[in-house]
Amino acid sequence: MSSGVAQQANFRAPRASPLTQSHPRLRVAFQGEPGAFSEEAAVKLLGGEIETVPRATFEAMFAAIADGADLVLAPVENSLAGSVYRCYDLLLESKLSITAEVILPIAHNLIGPPGATIGQVRFVQSHPVALAQCTRFFEAHPGITRVAAEDTGGSVREVVRAGDPQRAAIASRRAAEIYAGCILQSHLEDHRQNYTRFVLLSPEPGVPAGANKISLVVFLWHQPGALHQALEPIAREKINLVKIESRPIVGHPFEYCFYLDLMAPPQAPGAQAALEELRRRAREVRILGCYVAAPPPTSS
Repeated sequence: MSSGVAQQANFRAPRASPLTQSHPRLRVAFQGEPGAFSEEAAVKLLGGEIETVPRATFEAMFAAIADGADLVLAPVENSLAGSVYRCYDLLLESKLSITAEVILPIAHNLIGPPGATIGQVRFVQSHPVALAQCTRFFEAHPGITRVAAEDTGGSVREVVRAGDPQRAAIASRRAAEIYAGCILQSHLEDHRQNYTRFVLLSPEPGVPAGANKISLVVFLWHQPGALHQALEPIAREKINLVKIESRPIVGHPFEYCFYLDLMAPPQAPGAQAALEELRRRAREVRILGCYVAAPPPTSS
């Protein structure tokens, strides 16, 4: 890894978060088109006064800072589909820091052009993850063909523009409102407990008031017991490890780095002691961000 990553291995409390400072109309990049769940999450987290900046791909979303965006909102985890690996990889490659997170409930709607009925629909397009989360709907309607597309919001735009009652899309209620689509059926998702976690990324690292969560990535020595030794200081300080995710290290076949999410105030002595000990035991450590954890969803 580069010397820049090695220097970030030392845990330091950064300055105040840019979220706590006044800013004229923040420009927030997200992947997808207007009406995407990512845009809805950005508005939920930061309010309706922001300017959302749609980008076609995750790569373009991360590059949006160089094009004038202030922040990036990236999906990192879905409660049904699991981690969004590409965003983890791009986060590691970038110099952006996590400054906040938000959890969005995902409700899928069948949306057609005005005047369409569900009985007319023969083709339904959406993002592959959205299609996969609505399998019971497709089992109940075997005559409908699934069509994979790049984006949920963009699918609604295309369906409404085409005006073909045989075509529909799966997306959010917000997308239906933006493109004047007609909701033919709501709550297509197989499970109501469907949530996506997004992280807000900033080029300026900062610790907001009340921060109680730390995200980091750890590169371990390729030897027996390395992971156990790395996690021992965290357990000893009674810090809750709420997520651990391994990813391949490019250029080192079958070696992995580990993403960790810790529930701990970054300024707490126990957290600082655990992280300092982890730094001594690991090959490299990089703090990805310190922020306020989003309220957990309630089970029904």
